[in-house]
Amino acid sequence: MKPRQKRFVFIVVAVAALALVVGLVLNALKNNVSLYFTPTQIYNKEAPQGRSFRIGGLVEEGSVKREKDGLTVNFVITDKHKSMPVIYRGILPDLFKEGKGVVAQGKIEADGVMHAEEVLAKHDENYMPPEAADALKKGGAANASAATQAGAPATSPAK
Repeated sequence: MKPRQKRFVFIVVAVAALALVVGLVLNALKNNVSLYFTPTQIYNKEAPQGRSFRIGGLVEEGSVKREKDGLTVNFVITDKHKSMPVIYRGILPDLFKEGKGVVAQGKIEADGVMHAEEVLAKHDENYMPPEAADALKKGGAANASAATQAGAPATSPAK
């Protein structure tokens, strides 16, 4: 084999190996990406079906119900426009409270309820994911305009 042919074979093998490595990395990333959605987006069928994803919003006031086993908790996440029931089995973060920000990761099952594998509470009063902040602003604006149309005074959401 001539040196030119050896160089060509080496380049072809190197390009094939690089393509294989890139393919494996992209496949690993695709399987580990966790998308973030609001209850309104889930209601509009924008969330993936049968895949794990994250939902964020506020824990609805009066929605936290604990089962007798002490580990299973039912609660509702809202963006002040739509709500999504969540079931979580495990120990909740210390900062988990009604009316506070939360992100839950899991799947929506056939019963229409999200079965969370992980629950994260908002750790800083000033931080909220931009998508959740936008959804809460839109939901708050929609609630305020509905209240104004009904004749009730509009109230701003508590900070």
